[in-house]
Amino acid sequence: MMGFIEELSENAVLRWLVPIGIGVVITIVAILLRNFIYWRLHRWSAKTDTTWDDILLRSTRFASLLWCFFLGVYAGVEIAAVPADWEGPINSVVPILFAAMGIYTGVIIARVFIEWYDVEIAQKTASPLDDMIMSALKRLIPVVALILGTFLILDMAGVEIPTVWSWFRLHGPELALLSILCLVLVLAATALLPKVIRRSTLRSAEGQTEEEVNKRVDTLSGVLVAAIQGIVIAVISFMMLSEIGLNISPILAGVGVVGIAIGFGAQSLVKDILAGLFVVMENQYRKGDVVKIADTSGLVEDINLRRTLLRDLDGVVHSVPNGEIRVASNLTKGFSRVNLNISVAYDTDLSRAIEVINRVGRELAQDPAWAPDLLTPPQVLRVDNLGDSGIDIKVTADTRPTRQWPITGELRLRLKKTFDEERIEIPWPHTKVYFGNTPVPAPAKEAT
Repeated sequence: MMGFIEELSENAVLRWLVPIGIGVVITIVAILLRNFIYWRLHRWSAKTDTTWDDILLRSTRFASLLWCFFLGVYAGVEIAAVPADWEGPINSVVPILFAAMGIYTGVIIARVFIEWYDVEIAQKTASPLDDMIMSALKRLIPVVALILGTFLILDMAGVEIPTVWSWFRLHGPELALLSILCLVLVLAATALLPKVIRRSTLRSAEGQTEEEVNKRVDTLSGVLVAAIQGIVIAVISFMMLSEIGLNISPILAGVGVVGIAIGFGAQSLVKDILAGLFVVMENQYRKGDVVKIADTSGLVEDINLRRTLLRDLDGVVHSVPNGEIRVASNLTKGFSRVNLNISVAYDTDLSRAIEVINRVGRELAQDPAWAPDLLTPPQVLRVDNLGDSGIDIKVTADTRPTRQWPITGELRLRLKKTFDEERIEIPWPHTKVYFGNTPVPAPAKEAT
């Protein structure tokens, strides 16, 4: 063994080939081991329902391959018998490469977390702020890592930047802590607050359906999450400004002056916010309800403290300031109702017509396709009107919220078919025209 080492140190060719060969062998072994580990992890992830393991495996492939090559190069450099004047640069370069690899790996892990949050949580939350934050972090993290990594590598290479490092040592830990705290609080409000609201809503939701609870939770979550996120961002921003040495007293004073100016000059905005607060607190309507407010009817798509978004039957979206709402008519709170008038001819046997209508209503209520949407079967309430062309019979039924319109259409269809089979006439407008008195026929002429 000693003879081999002496021969290696004396033979220049062997002195280079052996470390290179060892480095290649270690690289190949590391790659084979990496492939085996990924194969096992893929088999494991195929059995799980979560997505974070798939994201982790997909995102770390290239980084793990780079580490295999880095291990091979590091092993070769450590074994190689390099000239004495090379040892200093090599001892400087290897830590720099290690630091660069560590920074790159940290960025990859951060992006794995961001992508996981996007897939698992952000798509299920009511607030769009977490989507904006994740999109910003995807761009900011590599930039911040590049800047900090550049300063770190310059310091490791012996390039001194005392001003930068003194600033980082003075303010860096506090700014990093505040940034992380802000991010954690905002994301926690987005992900956890709706669950807390759901639990509290369920405790006070006696007699309400699951659909009603979901509407209430979505509405409260959209308003409260946005408000808490805004407060957290504002407070943390002022703390960060104070940390870097800015005097925030003039800023707070300016904000106070602006607030007073807004209070006098934007009274309608204050009115909208107060009205929106009462809409949410009193549970007047929620996301998913069909309402009529400010002479506009439609499906409530979004609510905040300033305005309500409605989409009407034509697909038009109306933005209604909450301060303009005097009366809010909710067509789908708790339950909805079929309210239909059926007209029959005056010569129809009303008892028979009522029996046919009630029979059709019972058949509709027993149909498995429609039974889950009906709370009570459609039935005749009364003879509602003696009209110009026919007799109006009022039919009512209680339904699940928003289901009254399709049920009314199906009921009309079935009644028309049944009336045709039973020969019950659905009249149309008749008009009799009289031209004065009936003329007297002229006497017949006598034969000549």
